Amino acid sequence: MKLLRYGPVGSEKPAVDAGTGSILDALPVTADFDTEFFASGGLGRLRDAVRNGSLKPVSIDGQRLGAPIKRAGKIVCIGLNYRNHAAESGMPIPTEPIIFMKAPNCMVGPNDDVAIPRNSAKTDWEVELAIVIGSEARYLTGPDEAMASIAGYAISNDVSEREFQMERGSQWDKGKSCETFNPFGPWIATTDEIPDPQALDMWLDVDGRREQTGHTSDMIFSVAHIVWYASQFMVLEPGDVINTGTPAGVGAGSKPPRFLTTGQEMCLHIQGLGEQRSRTVAAR
Repeated sequence: MKLLRYGPVGSEKPAVDAGTGSILDALPVTADFDTEFFASGGLGRLRDAVRNGSLKPVSIDGQRLGAPIKRAGKIVCIGLNYRNHAAESGMPIPTEPIIFMKAPNCMVGPNDDVAIPRNSAKTDWEVELAIVIGSEARYLTGPDEAMASIAGYAISNDVSEREFQMERGSQWDKGKSCETFNPFGPWIATTDEIPDPQALDMWLDVDGRREQTGHTSDMIFSVAHIVWYASQFMVLEPGDVINTGTPAGVGAGSKPPRFLTTGQEMCLHIQGLGEQRSRTVAAR
């Protein structure tokens, strides 16, 4: 199944694409795709409703797509998780996953505008595979248990302001958490849709120019390892999101470096997870 949300900001409605040829209204099952939905067995109820034909088709033509989860409990991020990105950043290959956080309220819809922050000189792009946690995970014992705690996957753009991140006290979070800095979606694909998260092509274009081309098999730390590892340091809860890192091709790694300005368009794709398209605007 693919979970999606559509409608104006703050009034999104849940829907599901179950491969029936129609988008189905998920409101008979849940008011929204949120922490409570995942924590209370919502995916199972939704599958049952699809199987018994109790969900009616709904048209989303011309509708805005929101982030496919109402609000992440937390957004955990993994830094330098592709060897070629670590190399272009001039950083050593990590021996353990590098963990930082993004503010949950920076998540926006897949095609919403991205605001270039006030006083920004180095706003950058990052296409990433995102994990959505489906069940509570603490002190997991291994990869099988880690994979069982995952509800699904989505595209995430880990937009970053490199000066804020690296040159203003080296506190990564403040270069990662600016308003609109995490376009997410267009949908969450459940794990049955993505049987091997380490076998996905990915790319990112800026104004039609291919900037990033990668493959999730190139991750230093796999999806299973990341979830297991993170659970040793924090409790992962249903509805949490983990951004798993980006391949080479970010603006900061270009020679000379190139960064986003207003009026540009980013287009992102990950195999099986659709496509997102955002335009850059000036912050309010």
